[in-house]
Amino acid sequence: MPQAQAKPGKLLLSPSDHTLILIDHQSQMAFATKSIDPVVLRNNVALVAKAAKEFSVSTIVTTVAAKTFSGPIFDEIRSVFPDEEFIDRTSMNTWEDSRITDRVNAIGKSRIVIGGLWTTVCVVGPALSALDQGFEVYVIADACGDVTDEAHERAMERVIQAGARPMTSLQYLLELQRDWARGETYNQTVATAIEHGGGYGLGLIYAKTMFGGSEAH
Repeated sequence: MPQAQAKPGKLLLSPSDHTLILIDHQSQMAFATKSIDPVVLRNNVALVAKAAKEFSVSTIVTTVAAKTFSGPIFDEIRSVFPDEEFIDRTSMNTWEDSRITDRVNAIGKSRIVIGGLWTTVCVVGPALSALDQGFEVYVIADACGDVTDEAHERAMERVIQAGARPMTSLQYLLELQRDWARGETYNQTVATAIEHGGGYGLGLIYAKTMFGGSEAH
């Protein structure tokens, strides 16, 4: 008989155990993305970027052909990491650029969390490559998108079948916080959830405004 213990499961993410890679969130890639509304996509990407910044997650941001074709990175990412030098590639598969893998190796974490455009190429390529080399891979599904619903769904199925674990942007934020008694990140987590958490964020505003409620803090 297993014994219940008051500690998190090993499959849950923590801020210090993974590297986040944000891939090709650029204008040209977004123009053709139809599986998710661009406003929703930008909101979700902002949520992920702010969560990573707040919790000091090791983060790699990369673009493809930024100056010649795909255009600038979303402002939602650049505003969070204004001093970062993003890695611009020619390879469609991020993992085939040695600057990326060198950064991953230098950071030295065995878990990789990915979000990017498009799911079929920019996410599938590095996800399958990292899995093949022994990394654990998580994909933030709603920080990704593709040219059709089916393209996104088949890509997600493909990486899940290979062993990747799907999650969402709000789930990512709340999994990093995980305990409302963590006062050092409480205020920023609530602020990010209010700004980017949709109905949940509205609920937080309502609770605080109407009766001074908080998330068990």
